[in-house]
Amino acid sequence: MSRLNYLKAKIVDAREAQLLINSWKFKGDKVVFTNGCFDILHQGHVVYLAKAAEMGDKMIVALNSDQSVRNQNKSPERPINPEDSRAIVLAGLGFIDLVVIFDAETPKEIIEFLNPDVLVKGADYDANETDPNSKKYIVGSDFVRKNNGIVQVVELEQGFSTTSIIEKMKK
Repeated sequence: MSRLNYLKAKIVDAREAQLLINSWKFKGDKVVFTNGCFDILHQGHVVYLAKAAEMGDKMIVALNSDQSVRNQNKSPERPINPEDSRAIVLAGLGFIDLVVIFDAETPKEIIEFLNPDVLVKGADYDANETDPNSKKYIVGSDFVRKNNGIVQVVELEQGFSTTSIIEKMKK
């Protein structure tokens, strides 16, 4: 298999991801899940993803589709990079095993469908927050805990954000 085809094979739909995850769990692998837009991949993203991947054996990234990013009202020009481009860049990271693109406003449905062992978000969220109306609440955390999984946060790299990169480019 060519290297490009290897990367493309890491980008799967939810059903294929579920089948792979079930087989990994059967073998005893711990499956880590995170999600995001990852619009302009930068050091902060890579460090965050690497730290998250260390929390288990297999790393799944649920990637917001272009429409999902637009629905978040980040800014009119977002996403900068289309979902297929963002997915292939993420797949190029050796510690990411699967990339799944999702259309929903939140990753709740995909988390419940894939049932990861570990749910990870950045430390701008609170792993202990239980109020779904709080900005610190991690979507899907209640489901993961109910299924004997764990919820973790990773400290963010200071000075790195897609928004700040876009602002710098505009100047």
